[in-house]
Amino acid sequence: MKLKNINALITGGSQGLGRVIAEHFLREGANVCLCSRGEKELSATRDELVKKFPSQKVLAKACDVSNEAQVKDLASFVLRELGSLQALILNAGIYGPMGPTESVDLGEWRRALEINLFGVLLPCRAFIPHFKKAGGGKIIVLSGGGATNPLPNISSYAASKAAAVRLMETLAEELKPFHVDVNAIAPGALKTRFVEQVLAAGAEKVGAEFFAKNKKWAEEGAVPLELGANLAVYLASAESNGITGKLISAQWDPWEKLHEFKSELAGDIYTLRRIVPKDRGKKWGDK
Repeated sequence: MKLKNINALITGGSQGLGRVIAEHFLREGANVCLCSRGEKELSATRDELVKKFPSQKVLAKACDVSNEAQVKDLASFVLRELGSLQALILNAGIYGPMGPTESVDLGEWRRALEINLFGVLLPCRAFIPHFKKAGGGKIIVLSGGGATNPLPNISSYAASKAAAVRLMETLAEELKPFHVDVNAIAPGALKTRFVEQVLAAGAEKVGAEFFAKNKKWAEEGAVPLELGANLAVYLASAESNGITGKLISAQWDPWEKLHEFKSELAGDIYTLRRIVPKDRGKKWGDK
């Protein structure tokens, strides 16, 4: 088992990718605590996982990860009930308002930033002291497609996810001396509630091209949730020790063997960086 003796907290763990990650972690021997805002769905998920994995601890606690007091309570609960934490998986997120940026509700735009960015920052702040004291740990951020590409008409999601990845890279540098690996996962286009939300919003709000993509994913299927979950297992395992500060695609990158190339990963591979003209063979960019 790849995650034996590992205790993990998974935010947004009651449904979708978070739930699948939880199942994969339990299958690999981990104990898990799930959190989400919806207490009823969270309890149901916990009960189902307890029946499926009776020999391991499956905890659940309702928490709004954008609320500092609630996150502190969550951290106290996790450390009290599990005794320690080795892996923090930050999966909670929302799309936010859909439509032209100048006309969407500003309160909803801000709320997406609170959940998608502060929902990464606050749990990290709560558990980093524990990881430092323990001499190591794993932090895994779910990036979403908005981190690497513009998303017209879903600007709060795109901006917050790009910010979360840069926060990941920054924390990775800060925490290297303490042997805490911090990485992000791009799970690919998933058939989750996000697809349903885009279809419900309609082509007029999200744009015809993005609407068509989501319609295709809904009808023909998208990237399997298991790919992202398997990558999360890899990044939480000892096999990936020392790999840090990377945004890794579950669908397109050869992540199963990245540990074979740790020295070559030390540079800007799998990071968000500015492209200059010479990177594309252009000479006019030289000063």
